[in-house]
Amino acid sequence: MTLDTLAPPVFLQDRLDHWARHNPDGEAVAFGDASYTWSLWQERIHKLTDALRKAGIKRGDRILTFELNHLAIVEATFAAAALGAGTVVGNFRLAPGQLKYILEDSAPKVVFCGAGLKAVLQTASAEAPVLRTIIVGGDADEYEPFLNSGQPPAAGAAEGGTGVEHGHSVRGADVDPDDTVLIMYTSGTTGRPKGVELTHRSVNVHSAVSNAGFKMVPGDVNMVGMPMFHVGGSCYFQAGIYAGARTIYLRDPAGPSMMAAIADGATHAFLVPAVIQAVLAAGPEAAAAVAPLKKIAYGASPMPLPLLQKTLNAWPNTELAHVFGMTEMSGIGTMMQDSDHRNPPRPEALQSVGRPLPGLEVRIADPVTHEPLPTGTNGEIQVRGAQNMKGYLNKPEATAAAFTADGFLCSGDIGHLDGDGYLYMVDRLKDMIISGGENIYSPEVENILMAAPGVAEGIVIGVPDPKWVETVKAVVVREPGSEATEADIIAFCRDRLAHYQCPTSVDFVEELPRNATGKILKRELREPYWRGHDRDI
Repeated sequence: MTLDTLAPPVFLQDRLDHWARHNPDGEAVAFGDASYTWSLWQERIHKLTDALRKAGIKRGDRILTFELNHLAIVEATFAAAALGAGTVVGNFRLAPGQLKYILEDSAPKVVFCGAGLKAVLQTASAEAPVLRTIIVGGDADEYEPFLNSGQPPAAGAAEGGTGVEHGHSVRGADVDPDDTVLIMYTSGTTGRPKGVELTHRSVNVHSAVSNAGFKMVPGDVNMVGMPMFHVGGSCYFQAGIYAGARTIYLRDPAGPSMMAAIADGATHAFLVPAVIQAVLAAGPEAAAAVAPLKKIAYGASPMPLPLLQKTLNAWPNTELAHVFGMTEMSGIGTMMQDSDHRNPPRPEALQSVGRPLPGLEVRIADPVTHEPLPTGTNGEIQVRGAQNMKGYLNKPEATAAAFTADGFLCSGDIGHLDGDGYLYMVDRLKDMIISGGENIYSPEVENILMAAPGVAEGIVIGVPDPKWVETVKAVVVREPGSEATEADIIAFCRDRLAHYQCPTSVDFVEELPRNATGKILKRELREPYWRGHDRDI
């Protein structure tokens, strides 16, 4: 039996149910000291489904998880989905005011809250009351007792009622493949965050097409360390379940836990470039500890070419996959495989994010008129396929604006396609710098900046300029011991870039601000310079 011969999953839990039937005693997931076989894990989820049903959760409702990576998040997502309900995966870094907005917008009936985050929830829910809160972990853990208050289905029970016989889903009879299963709030870099609604269908399609690139099979071991409020966490986790791979799920994706997971047999991982850079910077011993991985997928932020070359040299026997995606696509949409990394058809292909995954259409269009643009022309990247989101929760106007009349999702990213179908992402629409009427794409400048002597990390932003409207500023973290100056860095860039692309000033910082997924928060860096200006940064 191969993955290609299996029936495509229709509902979120279909593949988990399949492995519970066909590999009941195989290890499904390990989290901290806990480990469950496919059959035991399915039984836990059946109990939790029944417990949520008894708590009044039904089709169309929402629950919310507010916790660091914890098995409760994944189990609750499966259990709620079986009842036709959606799970809002809250960012554990939210301040009370931000969480309050999400509580008001999503109106969850049950919240699973980490013990260490209880005070934040209490402050947030004072004005946005929650019907029921279940504390996860700590000395007063309520999660396991709540889960065990549910009953697994009786053998032979009919589907749609209390459940079905062992090895089958406990799914409500009215659940539809287009029901929402996950709601992930965007980072809110411009205005209030929006809740992206992903469905049984979109997540399952993403699992299938992404695994065409990840190539996980039963026997592989998937290390999941990204936070669950990010698609690189929740939906990458689902891709491993789709493939029947054992999952090692990390509470904290710090170096020691990553190394322990690799030593325990992890074969596949999704990492952001900042993590890869940290591993390589830690020295040969750390790099050697990661070398046993069969495949590393990387994305969520650009990989500068100097760092990519170091990565290729450090792990010659580990396959690399560069991916591009977004929450609204349930995850990734394109992939550049290892063969393209090590034997690119053209040197510039290394700067691409690969080609579209099966079933996903990608085009480049004018961001205003949505008219398709010729090959090689930069425009907005637009995508169409069954893995796209249902829409934004409670925001019909924003949902309508996100799609073209012919069903393409507007990504907000600028890029172009070459004649071989490779996609090149050159910038975010909101990050593009326009100086004296010239479009400046920050990754092109940042690739040069990162190669400058003494630069450990560097990015560029646009800042106000009385003559050119805006000009390029570099923000740099020096390498330890480096004495690189502003003049050194500007001169290095001017030898390699057009004058209008070069930084005209450099700020030196100890570290760059990042969100929980490692993405650099350029808005934070721009804000002080644009304060008081009319432009929306």
